[in-house]
Amino acid sequence: MERENSTEVTEFILLGLTQSQDVQFLVFALIKTFYLIILPGNFLIILTIRSDPDLMAPLYFFLGNLAFLDASYSFIVTPRILVDFLYEKKVIYRGCITQLFFLHFLGSGEGLLLVVMAFDRYIVICRPLHYSTVMNPRVCYGLLLALWFGGFVHSIIQVALILCLPFCGPNQLDNFFCDVPQVIKLACTDTFVVELLMVFNSGLMTLLWFLGLLASYAVILCHVHGSSSEGKQKVISTCTMHIIIIFLMFGPAIFIYTRPFRALPADKVVFVFPYGDLSFDESHDLYSS
Repeated sequence: MERENSTEVTEFILLGLTQSQDVQFLVFALIKTFYLIILPGNFLIILTIRSDPDLMAPLYFFLGNLAFLDASYSFIVTPRILVDFLYEKKVIYRGCITQLFFLHFLGSGEGLLLVVMAFDRYIVICRPLHYSTVMNPRVCYGLLLALWFGGFVHSIIQVALILCLPFCGPNQLDNFFCDVPQVIKLACTDTFVVELLMVFNSGLMTLLWFLGLLASYAVILCHVHGSSSEGKQKVISTCTMHIIIIFLMFGPAIFIYTRPFRALPADKVVFVFPYGDLSFDESHDLYSS
């Protein structure tokens, strides 16, 4: 039921990660350090791939796009977090929807790209004779266009559902950035149907990507385990590392989006984990094995 005698919300207040000044300073220093390392690293990967004519294989094409998504993704939340650490009152409204849109647009695009890269690994390891035919430039660009379109559709659905909700009561977001679970909880109407749609749109999709990636690596491991190639142990160790990375990437997203949007003490800690940073060195090892 809608709340009576309430006014339309014109701003959201971010409560931040913690109220402790000492902890905030420590987190600020850590986030800034990682940001200054990860961002130039991704740009260096992009420039290296773009400047070397020999790096034209699908391997480097997908790695370059993954680096671009990682760099773009870091622009969405990190600068705002660093700025908000300097202010006691962290106010956001119109930028909240923009942040939410690009957060899911780039995040879902990155998830889809990882699925595409897993498919590429499967072809190069399990069907090497068909690799040049299956993963030709036209297919690569088609897959890239499809994942960008898929990310856009996923994100625009999120934004459309949020914009349909009335906000006329509490305006404090118990987080350090805008995301669907916290924003929906502030709506002054029954949000059960919207939450259910969000769970299907985000939670179910993330779970399917996660299971699909695990299945692809399981197939690769089974294929390599039965072979006698020299790079067998290298591929197995690299696949194992990638599986660990997948758990670290998709685990937090599954925890957040596959359950009803109710606040839990562990939520803020889980939100700190990045949703997607694949090790580029490990990816190169797996491709070249």
